[in-house]
Amino acid sequence: MTVSVAAFGLLGSLATACDSSESAGTTLRLVAPEYGDSPATSSKAYWDKLAAAFTAAHPGKKVEVTLYPWADVDREVTRMVEEDNAPDVALMGAYSDFAAEGRLYPADELLSIRAEANFLRPLAAAGSVDNTLYGLPFVASSRLLFYNEELFDKAGAKPPKTWSDLKEAAEALKKERVLYPYALPLGPEEAHAEALIWELSNGGGYTDISGQYTIASEQNTQTFRWIRDNLVVPGLTGPVPPAKLNRQDAFDAFLRGDVGMVNGYPSLLHEARARGMKVGTLNMPVSDTLEEGRTPPAAGVADWMMAFKRDGNHELVGSFLDFVYQDKNLSEFAGRYHLLPSTVTAAEASQGPQADPDTEQFLEALHSAQLYPVNEPSWLQISNTIKRNIGKAVAPSADPKAVLEDIAQQAQEAKRQE
Repeated sequence: MTVSVAAFGLLGSLATACDSSESAGTTLRLVAPEYGDSPATSSKAYWDKLAAAFTAAHPGKKVEVTLYPWADVDREVTRMVEEDNAPDVALMGAYSDFAAEGRLYPADELLSIRAEANFLRPLAAAGSVDNTLYGLPFVASSRLLFYNEELFDKAGAKPPKTWSDLKEAAEALKKERVLYPYALPLGPEEAHAEALIWELSNGGGYTDISGQYTIASEQNTQTFRWIRDNLVVPGLTGPVPPAKLNRQDAFDAFLRGDVGMVNGYPSLLHEARARGMKVGTLNMPVSDTLEEGRTPPAAGVADWMMAFKRDGNHELVGSFLDFVYQDKNLSEFAGRYHLLPSTVTAAEASQGPQADPDTEQFLEALHSAQLYPVNEPSWLQISNTIKRNIGKAVAPSADPKAVLEDIAQQAQEAKRQE
């Protein structure tokens, strides 16, 4: 999420930090994205409280935090690294390019065996390069299909289990003049997420079991051809072409009651129900040709903590990460933004008597979710290519195979440059 201001400085700014080994052992510099969407929901309050608590528990140690909008944080951290002024810890959407350059501490040099083993398995796998954990998952989400129960009841539609069911429900919704029977956000904001959800539901995905890119596989080609022929061409995806429909616009339309179905995550469900909407959730419907009885994984997304190697900062960074990943601290952040905690014990605690019942189904999906191939150093570049181009694959006049092959060729070129 992003905010309208350029950045928030908490407890001082990066510009005041010294580069000496003495400072590196006493003052921890953290760069993180802004998760709030207004000053009232800014992440500043969380980091202020956590920094004060850390200092109280570690006298003489300080934490300086700088927040950037999500749209800027990756670029700003990259700039700092290139200027040889990397923060001690960064929280952002990708880590593997820094790991490939040898700039990050592996988790086993910072965390206890118990703490390292506490991360949820799919997240730990995605955070590892050659079986070594570098990207520490912080908060996560899984994706489920949301449907507006009132619109479904009015249209006489049934919750879909297969693609054919989804098409049938969308046709019924269109007859009732629902603006977006199925909202298909393949615009550049987060097209790679919507695409992965559909690919997985047909047994495909971005990579195979060996980690090789399979963007233009036959399964993926079939997926986008089906979407084009069965949803886009018949006008079941709404008035905005999917390639121009961004995720937030689709979510806003859903909250206005203009969408019958959309793939979403926990915070959207929370907001919808807070407005009094009746929302059903299900696993993504599967392809009619998928092997009977096979249950594809849900799509999962995580944000990553990474610790940069700097002279004299090893002990301080380890202490800070141990503190951040305490159940109460991790759960407080996840609960604040209706996301999922990344550790086994925090996830179990979130399912207790005081838990938000809406999160349980997302946690269950996360346990077996498929994440982006973030452990590939080329992923950041490739994901940007997917965001800009994948929507073209479902245009009425498009050749999905040609679009996917073009993306795949760019992926191979990026991988060769790793």
